[in-house]
Parts: sequence; C-alpha cells; structure tokens
Amino acid sequence: MAGGSEVVEAALSCAKCSKPAHLQCPKCVELKLPREGAAFCTQDCFKASWSSHKSVHLKAKLSSLATETPGEQNAASPSDGWLYCLRKGQARTPKIPHFDWTGTLRPYPISEKRVVPAHIDLPDWANDGIPKIEPSSDLQHVVEIKTPELIERMRETCRIGREVLDAAARIIRPGVTTDEIDAVVHEVTVAAGGYPSPLNYHFFPKSCCTSVNEVICHGIPDARKLEDGDIVNVDVTVYYKGAHGDLNETFFVGNVDEASQRLVQCTYECLEKAIAIVKPGVRFREIGEVINRHASMSGLSVVR
Repeated sequence: MAGGSEVVEAALSCAKCSKPAHLQCPKCVELKLPREGAAFCTQDCFKASWSSHKSVHLKAKLSSLATETPGEQNAASPSDGWLYCLRKGQARTPKIPHFDWTGTLRPYPISEKRVVPAHIDLPDWANDGIPKIEPSSDLQHVVEIKTPELIERMRETCRIGREVLDAAARIIRPGVTTDEIDAVVHEVTVAAGGYPSPLNYHFFPKSCCTSVNEVICHGIPDARKLEDGDIVNVDVTVYYKGAHGDLNETFFVGNVDEASQRLVQCTYECLEKAIAIVKPGVRFREIGEVINRHASMSGLSVVR
C-alpha cells in the first residue's frame, strides 16, 4: 500500500491455452527472460508446449554468446571470415577446438554464411536457426499419407536435388576443398529456385553436409582439400514449393583402397535391398532389418 493505492501485479496468461497463469518456466527465470510468454496455468500445459517453448532459451543463449566467450565471435557477424566452428554452429573461433579425436581427420576453418536471394521461399528456420513447425507437428508421431499433389511436388524437388548432387560430383577430385563443393551445391540450388535446407537448420552453417573418411554423417564443409584415397559423402537437401528433397552419395577421391571400396559397395547393396522390399504393408523396422542383416553378413555394421 502506498498513498492509499494498492499495487496489483499484472495478470499473466498461459502461453498454451491463454487461461490465467501462476507458474513460470524455471529456465526462463534462470535466464532472466520476460515473464510474458513464459507463464503456464498447469504442468500439463507446460509439458505440451515444451518442444516449441524451448526455442526461446536457444535464442537467448545465442544472443549472449559474444559476451560469454571472450575471443569468439557470433556466427552472424559479417566479419568472421575463415574461422573454426563451435557450439554446433552457434559460434566461431580462430583456434582449432579441442576434442578427443578418434581418427586422423581434423576440422579446418569455414567460410562465411552464404547469401540466399530475396526471391527464394524460405523454411521457418532460415533466419534464426530454430525450426518452429517441426517440433510440435503431428508428423512427429503420425505417418502422413501423401496426396497425389504433394507426391508430384516431392518428385519435382527431388529432381532438383539430383541435379544439385550431380553438379557437386563433377568437381570432386584431389585438391578441391569441401567448401568449394558447398559453394556449387548452394549456387545450383538457388539457381533452380530452391533453398538449401541444411543452411542454418539448428544453426548448421553450410548448404550441404560433406563427410570425409571416418566422419559418420553431417560433416561441415571447410577449407580442407580432398586428398587422393579419401572417400567423401555429399548430403544434399533442397526445399522447393514446400517440400524437401533429401539425397546423398559417397564418392571416391582419386585412387581408393580396397577396404573403402568394399564399404561403399556394401552400403550401395544395402540401399538396393531396402528399396526392393518397399511396398504397402511393410513396416519401417523391416527396412532397417534388411540393411542391418546385409551389412552384418558382409563383416560390417550400421551406425545406431
């Protein structure tokens, strides 16, 4: 009470259902974020909103990276130049990061984020790195039955993806950097009117994934030059007319040893055997079983 007037705390509404709210997200409190949008009426509403609400925490962390880590610059800075990638794409550093490496391959500096023309249709993560629709979509739990119209758009998008991957394949040889492969993927994708789906997806800094030798998948294109005897997987996804076309292929760089040839050959056979059983009524797990069985019989294993 002060001067006869009572100070009343502003009422908050639940971020999920808009009912009066008295609970606060503890992480938002810890990060000192505004209470609006972080209030919930019940634990049930809080849990139901978590998959989309947690993006607020990611945005807050991203905006504070520059002050949290002296010497490192935010990924969005136009003056980054060629720097090493940190924090799953959210930061850069001029020094090679420490890691308990399992092989001889090491990361190299990466170039600045590539520009997408203004007329290209963007997925919802393109600007801030955070998918909005995907985390809370029913398609996380339900298999979608595609309409003929959607299937046709998927075919069109995948045809573009095939052209993009073929363009990347044409430049693969010793001495070419994976960043140069990324540049080709980016340029051919936008020239076809598409958006390179990996770009800024959960802050991924490049337009495709290039995985060399012992890198399992989702390698970041960088300044390392491909060497004679390497194998490199190029993983391309194109966003076009609301559909994503995802495809990848592993390529030999120069003269490749027998073990690497056997690995790639077996992987191709696994793919062919998996495709051969696809038809209505086949469970998803049966496809995985076919792949695992053939890999095991060939003396190899699948990544789980």
